[in-house]
Amino acid sequence: MSDTLDRTAIDNFIIDALVELGVERSDIVDDAALDELEVDSLDMVELSQSIRKQLGIVVKPKDFDKLYTVGEVLALCRQKAGLE
Repeated sequence: MSDTLDRTAIDNFIIDALVELGVERSDIVDDAALDELEVDSLDMVELSQSIRKQLGIVVKPKDFDKLYTVGEVLALCRQKAGLE
């Protein structure tokens, strides 16, 4: 994990990753539902792999199973990184 990994770095990475998955940046807000953003389970697998490889945060696709909003994904990643 990077020494410069903080809340902002995590949030920015995840927002950028969601944009790469085809989500409009303007639609990415904490209370946005993943299903309404058309983020499916395969997207979540890809996202979890990116988070693990690029940020060094150990998350598994199943960690996202009970998450329904962008804010919940961000909070989980922050928590796994030891920031919350």
